[in-house]
Amino acid sequence: MTYAIAQPAQVALDIVGTDDQFPVNRVFCVGRNYAAHAREMGRDPDREKPFFFMKPANAVVQAGETEITIPYPPQTSNFHHEIELVAVIGTGGKDIAIDQALEHVYGYAVGLDMTRRDLQLDARDKGRPWEFGKSFSKSAPIGPISRVSDIGHPDKAAIAVTVDGQTKQSSDIDMLIWSVAESIAYLSQYETLEPGDVIMTGTPEGVGAVKPGQVMHGTIEGLTPITVRVAG
Repeated sequence: MTYAIAQPAQVALDIVGTDDQFPVNRVFCVGRNYAAHAREMGRDPDREKPFFFMKPANAVVQAGETEITIPYPPQTSNFHHEIELVAVIGTGGKDIAIDQALEHVYGYAVGLDMTRRDLQLDARDKGRPWEFGKSFSKSAPIGPISRVSDIGHPDKAAIAVTVDGQTKQSSDIDMLIWSVAESIAYLSQYETLEPGDVIMTGTPEGVGAVKPGQVMHGTIEGLTPITVRVAG
């Protein structure tokens, strides 16, 4: 087969302890999945079922302990960090039962859901889609994947991000409203999951703006941390 244009490069993530990479298919993000963050965004977490939005595959940027740089995106003056536990799908499926959902997870990583908050909130208030606020290139730095076969399924682990050395977000993944298994089971009722899908599971409270030149350091206990600079 001959393609009419150059075929885009496959986005892929490193896998801890191997020379292999994990090819990224789609990126699903769970919205407002920590109660305190839901409240800081003006919503009541006790009255909402999980909801999802998506980022394109080219939102994903390989990050890790060695500092990488992402651009400050255009048309925003309020660029926010959101630290998240990332689960990646190794085996697809639909209508997955909660007690079988974790069998579909290949591994876990640390990620940042970078957000043009001013654009997101403006769209939300007007009843419009969030795409310009959430779904843009290089908006999802993600660290190397730790395989389930190596670390199991973390259900309690400190999660945090610092900006220029100052802690901005700090919580524990056991504070997730909807667990990884519950999120997978719920999502699979609406969309058949495929190998290579990435699920960003939500962010705790303390989201805030970063400026050009600032450095974010994201950690989740037991996973490879990431260090990300905003281009100045």
